[in-house]
Amino acid sequence: MNKFWIILFHTYMNKFKTKSFIVTTLMTVVITLALTNMNNIIEIFDNTGGKEKVAVLDETGQLYEPLKEQISALNKDLQLSQFDGSEQDAEQAVEDGAYSGVVQLRFDDRQLPEATYKAMGVADSALYSDLQAGLQQLKTMMAASQINLTGAQLQQLYEPVSFEKIALEKNAKTEEELNQARGLVYVLLFIIYFAVIMYANMIAMEVATEKSSRVMEILISSVSPIKQMFAKILGIGLLSLTQLAVLLSVGYYSIKRNLASLEGGFFDDFGFGNISLSTIAYAVIFFILGYFLYATLAAFLGSLVSRIEDVQQMITPMTLLVVAGFMIAMFGLGTPDSPFIVITSYIPFFTPMIMFLRVGMLTIPVWEAILGIVILLATITFLAIFGARVYRGGVLMYGKSNSFKDIKKALQLTKKE
Repeated sequence: MNKFWIILFHTYMNKFKTKSFIVTTLMTVVITLALTNMNNIIEIFDNTGGKEKVAVLDETGQLYEPLKEQISALNKDLQLSQFDGSEQDAEQAVEDGAYSGVVQLRFDDRQLPEATYKAMGVADSALYSDLQAGLQQLKTMMAASQINLTGAQLQQLYEPVSFEKIALEKNAKTEEELNQARGLVYVLLFIIYFAVIMYANMIAMEVATEKSSRVMEILISSVSPIKQMFAKILGIGLLSLTQLAVLLSVGYYSIKRNLASLEGGFFDDFGFGNISLSTIAYAVIFFILGYFLYATLAAFLGSLVSRIEDVQQMITPMTLLVVAGFMIAMFGLGTPDSPFIVITSYIPFFTPMIMFLRVGMLTIPVWEAILGIVILLATITFLAIFGARVYRGGVLMYGKSNSFKDIKKALQLTKKE
């Protein structure tokens, strides 16, 4: 057992001290700080105080004031300013940066408003949409006036239909809770996805690196393959927990400091205001099980190659499995209770992400989550036993890799020992 711990901590410290790990951690910390301080960063670079200014050329002399009222009701940060100069002067003011754009107002042949919007670019779809929505409401009011509709009749005509959603299932989540859960699950799925791919690849590279240096021949004679494989898996796993602990600590500290500016909007929409302990617990469980599942798979796939250059080719099918699970989970965010999502949540290679999706967004029976966990544990156990046999023979194979045909050769080498 002493050799197991030696390999584990050697793997951990060897990766912990690499420049790539340190740089990646620092870059991710910077990104985390930037995201949690986004409001403050925007304020630093925003000279307008978060407000957009648009010049208005009103050729009718009647549309500016009512349009301004409509826009102020839609977006208080969008300021309309009547421009007294010519069209060329207004365009020059936009080019000089005094305004975000210029709107020309006029009547069509039915005496209803129409407009032309000019700006340096049309990428700001939000600004354009607000202006269009305000003008549309103004046009509706003027058209209603022409056909002698009263304000009460117009309000009744455009009043939204009452449509309430009620779930008959006991303890089902409300629409608000479902939207918050969707945002939280979305973020956690990304964390699981990137962590599984990154650390599983790291294990495959670690095995291939030692094998290419011929160190493996010495190790395999003194340490059993199952101990060696899991020492590396746990060593990289400990490294991943170290990195995640740093990122979560920085993120938690930064959110606490900026809690006032983060309240509402993105922060509440993504469900970070009231994260349930059960969701966090399931996220940790499925993250750890997903890591062990793909890490075990990556370890014995990495043992089949003799050159580091062949690692990516060998583990590509494994990476595609992770990508497929993630894409299915993204589809499931809209329909988490569809039969397709339910069935795929019990396929072991998809379970970490899709079962977590169902647990996070739906109120499913506890036994379904437990069944998913049991399936994962059984699959990990099978891969550990089978992987140890492949690993023992694979680390003694050198030469050009012939992809998965080498698994049979590795098993044959194991039997000869």
